[in-house]
Amino acid sequence: QVQLVESGGRLVQAGGSLRLSCAASGRTFSNYGMGWFRQAPGKERELVAAISWSGDKTDVAHSVKGRFTISRDNAKNTVYLQMNSLKSEDTAVYYCAAQELSSGAFVYWGQGTQVTVSS
Repeated sequence: QVQLVESGGRLVQAGGSLRLSCAASGRTFSNYGMGWFRQAPGKERELVAAISWSGDKTDVAHSVKGRFTISRDNAKNTVYLQMNSLKSEDTAVYYCAAQELSSGAFVYWGQGTQVTVSS
C-alpha cells in the first residue's frame, strides 16, 4: 500500500501561482511513477501531469503546457505540481496518484486538494 496526502490547494487570483505537494508513505516511493489529476465540477477527471519513477521523464496536458511543472524528490517521498499563470478554468480538486510500473495503472490515490482560481 502507498498512502498519499496532498496539500497546498487554496483560493488564488487569476495569474497567480501555487505549488501543490503530495507526500507518500508506505511502499518504496521510487518504485512508482506519479501523476497529478484534476476534476472540476460536472467534468471527468483528467490527467494533468505525470513523472517517471526516476524523475527523468515528464509529461503535461496540452491545456497546462508551459504553465504547470511536475517534479519529485525521492529522498523526501514527495511529488510536486508547480502551477503558474493560473486561470479560472484550472479550478478543480487536484489528486495525486501512484502509477504501477508493471501495468501502467494508477493504483493509489490521495484524497485531493481544492484549488480555486478567482477571476
